[in-house]
Amino acid sequence: MNTNGIVAEIRAGIAAGQYRYGTRLPSVRDLADQYGVSQQTAAAAYAVLSALGLARTERGSGTTVAAGPAADAHLGTFTPPDLAAALPWKPSTTGAQASEETTLVRQAPAPPEMAEWGITPGSDVVERTRIRSVDGAPVQHKLTVLPYAVASRVPEGYEGVPPMLAPVGAQPVKPPVGTRVADWLGWDVATTECAITAEPMNPAACEALRMPEGSPGFRIVNVTRNSEGNTVYVTVTTTPLHHRVTLDIIG
Repeated sequence: MNTNGIVAEIRAGIAAGQYRYGTRLPSVRDLADQYGVSQQTAAAAYAVLSALGLARTERGSGTTVAAGPAADAHLGTFTPPDLAAALPWKPSTTGAQASEETTLVRQAPAPPEMAEWGITPGSDVVERTRIRSVDGAPVQHKLTVLPYAVASRVPEGYEGVPPMLAPVGAQPVKPPVGTRVADWLGWDVATTECAITAEPMNPAACEALRMPEGSPGFRIVNVTRNSEGNTVYVTVTTTPLHHRVTLDIIG
């Protein structure tokens, strides 16, 4: 058995739920004995698993599983022109329990790198971060960025904190069933551009997903603009390479 073979077997075990998120894998010595290889080969296998974001090795603590069974980074189902029929994200495993938590809401000046999204550097934006989990294992880090003027909108007749400015821990405020958030808040939404890349995840995503800094992942950037070409909001979803990215477009 070579390094790739060991990696393939452990990866298959993680995908099947045999090695659950957070459990400790055998020591390098025990892994070497299990597969009849040198400790160098066993250590190399763990290094590859760590690079793939499937395991995490810490000095004195051994190697633990850093991923749950494969899940979809499903961005939704979009059915033009009836976008109210959009379906939310979901885990791909039947019976898996999905959860979502808002972990950050803040107003800040836009950094220079947001210029590529059509947001003026230095302008006031609102950043909202959500962590999506499947069976307790974090699988997605989602950042939403909105110009303050957009985030501060409220539905007609609504009293209280604007929904997009609701703080962490607040009860989520949702639009009526069958109504898009954009329509409910009076946003002029015309187009959305989506870019998917595979690259090292940023430090915030690595920390949220409990993975070593620099671990590879998918980065899905959606930039939504109004009929005048101005940016309404941007979402940046990050998920480990262990997962899939799917998107349904009907019509």
